[in-house]
Amino acid sequence: MIILPEYVSSAVTAAKWGITVRRVSLLCEQGRIPGAYKVGNTWLVPTDAEKPADARIKSGKYIKEKTNGGSAKNE
Repeated sequence: MIILPEYVSSAVTAAKWGITVRRVSLLCEQGRIPGAYKVGNTWLVPTDAEKPADARIKSGKYIKEKTNGGSAKNE
């Protein structure tokens, strides 16, 4: 017997995690929510999915340095 996970919409997931529906959609598009899939215009997320860690840059500094001939400024 195969047990399939239950799914909820991105709106329900956004309310559960305290983030916007757009942010949930971006996480799904980036493949950061395992098991999520798109039906029409709506992302369906497994009910047992964990909220991914926030990987956005918050310090205002870029992580990568320029390497193609330009000088890198990290000031």
